[in-house]
Amino acid sequence: MSAHTPDPDPRTTPGLDPGGSVPPGETPPAEASTASGAGPRDEPPRGWAKGPLIVILAVVGLVAAFFLAYALILLF
Repeated sequence: MSAHTPDPDPRTTPGLDPGGSVPPGETPPAEASTASGAGPRDEPPRGWAKGPLIVILAVVGLVAAFFLAYALILLF
């Protein structure tokens, strides 16, 4: 039984020079990443957005006001 390797045999692969080197113009590009959506974004967003931060602060303020009012009711 002979072992079969997934690598192509350089002696029988078309487009290779002797020794395994590739002549100019034979190698296709690795990928076509010329699309406008390719690559990293220009400026990634950082931190919290203003809307959710305002909502969170409003909820925290309402909870704090509730406990302050509850404490004042218990004292008097």
